[in-house]
Amino acid sequence: MSLLLEIYKNECVPKLMERFGYKNPFEVPKIEKIVLNMGLGEAIQNPKILDSAVEELALIAGQKPVITRAKKSIAAFKLRAGMPIGCRVTLRGKRMYDFLLKLVRIALPRVRDFRGVSPRGFDGRGNYTLGIREHVIFPEIDYDKIDKIKGMNVTVVTTAKTDEEAKFLLDCLGMPFRK
Repeated sequence: MSLLLEIYKNECVPKLMERFGYKNPFEVPKIEKIVLNMGLGEAIQNPKILDSAVEELALIAGQKPVITRAKKSIAAFKLRAGMPIGCRVTLRGKRMYDFLLKLVRIALPRVRDFRGVSPRGFDGRGNYTLGIREHVIFPEIDYDKIDKIKGMNVTVVTTAKTDEEAKFLLDCLGMPFRK
């Protein structure tokens, strides 16, 4: 069993039950999935960037990403509907907890001048999104082998009804929010 899942069951569930007055442990919000998304606008001019992004996202997530395609044509960006412009991967179960542990304990502390993640990334329904400017903060990425530093979005989807519950849950799991 994942270390973070044990922390959730043994520490977070009792804290959340006490704080929000849940009667049943199954009412307690939990993390449903984590979606990693790399949007690559440069892939229009240089399709090879997409291949390296897919490879690097697979290393970070431990799972093969799906290539995302443009839904609409935008003439100003020389973009046609159906062109590949990014990649994403959805993590669930053990891989999700392992990734979150790696993000919180290893990757985020490696960010330069890190003061914590923004507490404003909640969407009103208990989901949290944070943007990462440099994907090289992950230990799997070999700095010498990458051609271009890419950014990515990490969305944590929870079963929480409100942002307050979701923030408390992520706080309990060790997410370093800015004070």
